[in-house]
Amino acid sequence: MHVTLAIALMLLAISSRATFAQAPAPAPAPAAPTGPWIVTASGGLALTSGNKDTYTVNANYDVTYDPKTRNVVKSEGLWIRGKSDGELTASRLGLNLRDEFALGTRAFVFAQNQYLRDEFKSIDYLVAPVGGLGYKLFDSMATKLAVDAGVGAVWEKNPGVEVSTSGAVTASQKLTQTLTATTTLTQGVSALWKTKDWDDALYAFTVGVAATISARTQLKVEVLDVYKNKPLPGIQKNDVAVIMAIVYKTGM
Repeated sequence: MHVTLAIALMLLAISSRATFAQAPAPAPAPAAPTGPWIVTASGGLALTSGNKDTYTVNANYDVTYDPKTRNVVKSEGLWIRGKSDGELTASRLGLNLRDEFALGTRAFVFAQNQYLRDEFKSIDYLVAPVGGLGYKLFDSMATKLAVDAGVGAVWEKNPGVEVSTSGAVTASQKLTQTLTATTTLTQGVSALWKTKDWDDALYAFTVGVAATISARTQLKVEVLDVYKNKPLPGIQKNDVAVIMAIVYKTGM
Protein backbone atom coordinates (compact mmCIF):
# COMPACT_ATOMS: atom_id res chain seq x y z
CA MET A 1 0.00 0.00 0.00
CA HIS A 2 2.87 2.39 0.84
CA VAL A 3 4.36 1.90 -2.64
CA THR A 4 1.01 2.40 -4.33
CA LEU A 5 0.30 5.52 -2.29
CA ALA A 6 3.75 6.90 -3.12
CA ILE A 7 3.10 6.33 -6.84
CA ALA A 8 -0.26 8.07 -6.59
CA LEU A 9 1.21 11.05 -4.77
CA MET A 10 3.98 11.25 -7.37
CA LEU A 11 1.38 11.27 -10.15
CA LEU A 12 -0.51 14.03 -8.36
CA ALA A 13 2.68 16.05 -8.10
CA ILE A 14 3.50 15.51 -11.78
CA SER A 15 -0.06 16.51 -12.75
CA SER A 16 0.18 19.66 -10.64
CA ARG A 17 3.53 20.64 -12.14
CA ALA A 18 2.27 19.95 -15.65
CA THR A 19 -0.74 22.15 -14.99
CA PHE A 20 1.39 25.24 -14.45
CA ALA A 21 4.19 24.44 -16.90
CA GLN A 22 4.31 26.00 -20.34
CA ALA A 23 3.49 23.23 -22.82
CA PRO A 24 4.02 23.63 -26.54
CA ALA A 25 0.88 21.63 -27.35
CA PRO A 26 -1.63 21.79 -24.48
CA ALA A 27 -4.35 19.20 -24.21
CA PRO A 28 -7.75 20.27 -25.52
CA ALA A 29 -10.25 21.55 -22.97
CA PRO A 30 -13.00 19.09 -22.00
CA ALA A 31 -16.06 19.26 -24.20
CA ALA A 32 -19.07 20.97 -22.61
CA PRO A 33 -21.88 18.45 -21.94
CA THR A 34 -24.98 18.76 -24.10
CA GLY A 35 -28.47 17.59 -23.24
CA PRO A 36 -29.99 16.85 -19.82
CA TRP A 37 -28.01 13.63 -19.31
CA ILE A 38 -24.35 13.73 -18.22
CA VAL A 39 -22.71 10.29 -18.11
CA THR A 40 -19.24 9.55 -16.75
CA ALA A 41 -17.64 6.10 -16.73
CA SER A 42 -14.15 5.08 -15.68
CA GLY A 43 -12.04 1.98 -15.20
CA GLY A 44 -8.55 1.14 -14.04
CA LEU A 45 -6.22 -1.84 -13.67
CA ALA A 46 -2.95 -2.16 -11.74
CA LEU A 47 -0.70 -5.24 -12.07
CA THR A 48 2.59 -6.21 -10.42
CA SER A 49 4.69 -9.39 -10.70
CA GLY A 50 7.92 -10.67 -9.25
CA ASN A 51 8.22 -11.10 -5.49
CA LYS A 52 4.46 -10.66 -5.35
CA ASP A 53 1.76 -11.09 -7.97
CA THR A 54 -0.94 -8.50 -7.38
CA TYR A 55 -3.77 -6.90 -9.26
CA THR A 56 -6.38 -4.28 -8.49
CA VAL A 57 -9.29 -3.36 -10.72
CA ASN A 58 -11.82 -0.58 -10.30
CA ALA A 59 -14.88 0.65 -12.16
CA ASN A 60 -16.91 3.78 -11.54
CA TYR A 61 -19.96 5.50 -13.00
CA ASP A 62 -21.63 8.85 -12.41
CA VAL A 63 -24.95 9.72 -14.09
CA THR A 64 -26.71 13.09 -13.73
CA TYR A 65 -30.10 14.06 -15.15
CA ASP A 66 -30.40 17.87 -15.15
CA PRO A 67 -33.18 19.29 -17.36
CA LYS A 68 -32.20 22.81 -16.16
CA THR A 69 -35.28 23.07 -13.98
CA ARG A 70 -35.37 22.83 -10.18
CA ASN A 71 -34.92 19.06 -10.03
CA VAL A 72 -31.66 17.12 -10.49
CA VAL A 73 -31.30 13.32 -10.23
CA LYS A 74 -27.88 11.74 -9.67
CA SER A 75 -26.56 8.21 -9.37
CA GLU A 76 -23.00 7.05 -8.75
CA GLY A 77 -21.20 3.81 -8.05
CA LEU A 78 -17.70 2.49 -7.33
CA TRP A 79 -16.43 -1.10 -7.45
CA ILE A 80 -12.95 -2.12 -6.26
CA ARG A 81 -11.44 -5.61 -6.19
CA GLY A 82 -7.85 -6.67 -5.60
CA LYS A 83 -5.76 -9.80 -5.01
CA SER A 84 -2.20 -10.40 -3.84
CA ASP A 85 -0.60 -13.83 -4.41
CA GLY A 86 -4.04 -15.31 -4.92
CA GLU A 87 -5.54 -13.86 -1.73
CA LEU A 88 -8.29 -11.26 -1.82
CA THR A 89 -7.08 -7.88 -0.53
CA ALA A 90 -9.96 -5.59 -1.51
CA SER A 91 -13.65 -6.11 -2.32
CA ARG A 92 -15.99 -3.14 -2.15
CA LEU A 93 -19.14 -1.96 -3.93
CA GLY A 94 -20.79 1.36 -3.17
CA LEU A 95 -23.89 2.81 -4.86
CA ASN A 96 -25.90 5.97 -4.30
CA LEU A 97 -29.11 7.35 -5.84
CA ARG A 98 -30.02 10.97 -5.06
CA ASP A 99 -32.77 13.42 -6.02
CA GLU A 100 -32.27 17.14 -5.36
CA PHE A 101 -34.94 19.85 -5.59
CA ALA A 102 -33.84 23.49 -5.54
CA LEU A 103 -35.56 25.81 -3.07
CA GLY A 104 -33.72 28.80 -4.53
CA THR A 105 -30.37 29.60 -6.08
CA ARG A 106 -28.44 28.07 -3.14
CA ALA A 107 -30.64 25.94 -0.86
CA PHE A 108 -32.07 22.54 -1.82
CA VAL A 109 -33.81 19.52 -0.34
CA PHE A 110 -32.74 15.99 -1.19
CA ALA A 111 -33.66 12.34 -0.84
CA GLN A 112 -31.10 9.60 -1.35
CA ASN A 113 -30.53 5.89 -0.86
CA GLN A 114 -27.03 4.58 -0.15
CA TYR A 115 -25.89 0.98 -0.56
CA LEU A 116 -22.56 -0.48 0.55
CA ARG A 117 -21.03 -3.95 0.47
CA ASP A 118 -17.50 -4.20 1.87
CA GLU A 119 -16.00 -7.62 2.55
CA PHE A 120 -13.03 -6.25 4.48
CA LYS A 121 -15.28 -4.23 6.77
CA SER A 122 -17.40 -7.41 7.20
CA ILE A 123 -20.42 -5.58 5.77
CA ASP A 124 -22.64 -7.96 3.78
CA TYR A 125 -24.82 -4.96 2.99
CA LEU A 126 -25.67 -1.55 4.38
CA VAL A 127 -28.74 0.32 3.13
CA ALA A 128 -29.44 3.89 4.28
CA PRO A 129 -32.37 5.90 2.82
CA VAL A 130 -32.31 9.50 4.10
CA GLY A 131 -33.68 12.93 3.28
CA GLY A 132 -32.58 16.39 4.28
CA LEU A 133 -31.41 19.91 3.45
CA GLY A 134 -28.36 21.22 1.61
CA TYR A 135 -26.73 24.51 0.72
CA LYS A 136 -24.36 25.53 -2.10
CA LEU A 137 -21.67 27.68 -0.53
CA PHE A 138 -20.09 28.31 -3.95
CA ASP A 139 -21.69 27.58 -7.33
CA SER A 140 -19.54 29.12 -10.07
CA MET A 141 -17.96 27.58 -13.17
CA ALA A 142 -14.61 27.31 -11.35
CA THR A 143 -15.73 26.37 -7.83
CA LYS A 144 -18.62 24.22 -6.64
CA LEU A 145 -18.85 23.59 -2.90
CA ALA A 146 -21.96 22.17 -1.21
CA VAL A 147 -22.83 20.84 2.24
CA ASP A 148 -25.88 18.90 3.44
CA ALA A 149 -27.36 17.04 6.39
CA GLY A 150 -30.11 14.44 6.52
CA VAL A 151 -32.05 11.99 8.67
CA GLY A 152 -33.45 8.57 7.86
CA ALA A 153 -32.84 4.92 8.65
CA VAL A 154 -30.07 2.35 8.20
CA TRP A 155 -30.06 -1.42 7.89
CA GLU A 156 -26.74 -3.25 8.24
CA LYS A 157 -26.06 -6.98 7.83
CA ASN A 158 -22.80 -8.48 9.08
CA PRO A 159 -21.63 -12.10 8.73
CA GLY A 160 -23.06 -14.41 11.37
CA VAL A 161 -25.37 -11.86 13.02
CA GLU A 162 -28.91 -10.59 12.48
CA VAL A 163 -29.67 -7.43 10.53
CA SER A 164 -29.36 -4.35 12.74
CA THR A 165 -31.84 -1.49 12.25
CA SER A 166 -31.44 2.06 13.49
CA GLY A 167 -32.27 5.65 12.79
CA ALA A 168 -29.57 7.47 10.84
CA VAL A 169 -28.13 10.97 10.67
CA THR A 170 -25.90 11.94 7.76
CA ALA A 171 -23.72 14.87 6.75
CA SER A 172 -21.57 15.48 3.70
CA GLN A 173 -19.44 18.07 1.94
CA LYS A 174 -18.36 18.04 -1.72
CA LEU A 175 -15.96 20.28 -3.62
CA THR A 176 -15.12 20.51 -7.31
CA GLN A 177 -12.39 23.02 -8.14
CA THR A 178 -11.22 23.82 -11.67
CA LEU A 179 -7.50 24.52 -11.45
CA THR A 180 -6.97 25.16 -15.15
CA ALA A 181 -8.87 24.47 -18.37
CA THR A 182 -7.51 20.90 -18.30
CA THR A 183 -7.08 20.05 -14.59
CA THR A 184 -9.77 19.53 -11.94
CA LEU A 185 -9.51 18.86 -8.20
CA THR A 186 -12.29 16.96 -6.40
CA GLN A 187 -12.73 16.38 -2.67
CA GLY A 188 -15.50 15.06 -0.47
CA VAL A 189 -16.34 13.98 3.07
CA SER A 190 -19.39 11.99 4.21
CA ALA A 191 -20.52 10.65 7.58
CA LEU A 192 -23.30 8.35 8.76
CA TRP A 193 -24.21 7.98 12.45
CA LYS A 194 -26.59 5.41 13.94
CA THR A 195 -28.98 6.92 16.47
CA LYS A 196 -29.09 3.67 18.50
CA ASP A 197 -25.34 3.94 19.03
CA TRP A 198 -23.75 7.22 17.99
CA ASP A 199 -20.27 5.67 18.22
CA ASP A 200 -21.22 3.21 15.46
CA ALA A 201 -20.40 5.61 12.63
CA LEU A 202 -19.11 5.29 9.07
CA TYR A 203 -16.94 8.00 7.51
CA ALA A 204 -15.52 8.39 3.99
CA PHE A 205 -12.99 10.89 2.65
CA THR A 206 -11.96 11.30 -1.00
CA VAL A 207 -9.53 13.57 -2.81
CA GLY A 208 -8.52 13.35 -6.46
CA VAL A 209 -7.03 15.13 -9.45
CA ALA A 210 -8.16 14.65 -13.08
CA ALA A 211 -6.08 15.78 -16.06
CA THR A 212 -7.52 16.04 -19.57
CA ILE A 213 -6.27 13.62 -22.22
CA SER A 214 -8.76 14.52 -24.96
CA ALA A 215 -12.04 16.41 -25.27
CA ARG A 216 -13.93 13.56 -23.56
CA THR A 217 -11.29 11.59 -21.63
CA GLN A 218 -9.25 12.22 -18.49
CA LEU A 219 -6.61 10.51 -16.38
CA LYS A 220 -7.74 10.50 -12.74
CA VAL A 221 -5.90 9.66 -9.52
CA GLU A 222 -8.04 9.47 -6.38
CA VAL A 223 -7.51 8.43 -2.75
CA LEU A 224 -10.46 6.90 -0.87
CA ASP A 225 -10.26 6.57 2.94
CA VAL A 226 -13.10 4.66 4.65
CA TYR A 227 -13.29 4.58 8.47
CA LYS A 228 -15.82 2.54 10.52
CA ASN A 229 -15.66 3.45 14.18
CA LYS A 230 -17.06 0.17 15.58
CA PRO A 231 -16.24 -2.73 13.23
CA LEU A 232 -16.65 -6.37 14.21
CA PRO A 233 -13.88 -7.86 16.39
CA GLY A 234 -10.69 -8.48 14.43
CA ILE A 235 -11.56 -5.96 11.69
CA GLN A 236 -9.44 -2.83 11.27
CA LYS A 237 -11.25 0.49 11.47
CA ASN A 238 -9.51 2.17 8.54
CA ASP A 239 -9.04 1.20 4.87
CA VAL A 240 -7.32 3.31 2.20
CA ALA A 241 -7.58 2.72 -1.55
CA VAL A 242 -5.65 4.50 -4.30
CA ILE A 243 -7.66 4.58 -7.54
CA MET A 244 -6.05 5.30 -10.90
CA ALA A 245 -8.41 5.25 -13.87
CA ILE A 246 -9.21 6.51 -17.35
CA VAL A 247 -12.44 8.56 -17.33
CA TYR A 248 -14.84 9.06 -20.25
CA LYS A 249 -17.51 11.77 -20.03
CA THR A 250 -20.33 12.61 -22.42
CA GLY A 251 -23.65 14.40 -22.54
CA MET A 252 -26.91 13.27 -24.17
